[in-house]
Amino acid sequence: MSDSNPLPPDLLAVAKRLLHRPADCHKYDFGRVLVIGGSRSMAGAPALAGMAALRGGSGLVEVCVPQSVANIVAGFDPALIVHGLPEAADGSFDATAVNALLALVQHADVVVCGPGMGRSPALLDLVLALWRDFPRTLLLDADGLNALSELPEDRLKIPAGPRILTPHAGEMRRLHAGTPNGRPEFDAAVDAFASSRHAVLVLKGHRSRITDGKRHDLNTSGGPGLATAGTGDVLSGVIGAIAAQGIAPYDAARFGVWLHGVAGELACDALTAPGMTAGDVLDALPVAWKALDA
Repeated sequence: MSDSNPLPPDLLAVAKRLLHRPADCHKYDFGRVLVIGGSRSMAGAPALAGMAALRGGSGLVEVCVPQSVANIVAGFDPALIVHGLPEAADGSFDATAVNALLALVQHADVVVCGPGMGRSPALLDLVLALWRDFPRTLLLDADGLNALSELPEDRLKIPAGPRILTPHAGEMRRLHAGTPNGRPEFDAAVDAFASSRHAVLVLKGHRSRITDGKRHDLNTSGGPGLATAGTGDVLSGVIGAIAAQGIAPYDAARFGVWLHGVAGELACDALTAPGMTAGDVLDALPVAWKALDA
């Protein structure tokens, strides 16, 4: 494990527990992640999140996408279980897909919603229903966050289960229009927003901030190689997988951000920042796990 990015002792204990599995384990011991996302022009985003959930340790990963991209997503990794659902003319989920999606999530330990999903009124209904009624962990990223930002605050009652939000600064400003520009004031507003939404929030960026409104942590791993399309989708899958393995949302976010950052550093060291892609971060995740035993 890199001396420059040590894990706090409490997280190191979590990581070691996840790393060393009993000999008689089976896939259902490690959680079921369901990813909702994708559209005609963005098949890669949910595929990256799904593959990252596998690399993050989830025992079983399902990906729900519009029908026209189902075969593309399935082709990325044969271990993914892919559901193709009705789509609208623009290639995003059709309104008739919402009930099917809400039925499929009932079997999941964690739902990751948003990567490449697009924007439509039907998706607002989906995100609202998940936010209010899904009783286990829901992680919203990308277009899932955009949908959340468009929902009236009075409709967002206390959620039925744990919630994790993973915005970058621009998405954070859409979620909370009054977020100030100054860093101390911005951080205070982020913490207050997490508290008001009863959520763990990961503010992505240099030294990503993880907060639940009462506690906060600054991540030390990562680097400029992560500034490329798709790395946020990988992060969502990693955090979702760790949460699905029974780790509390705040610690799942802290460890997931750290592990993702270490994978980014390893990929950058091997390939340079300009030369790496999100797929390289995905490929480096097993080596990042192995670094925990170094």
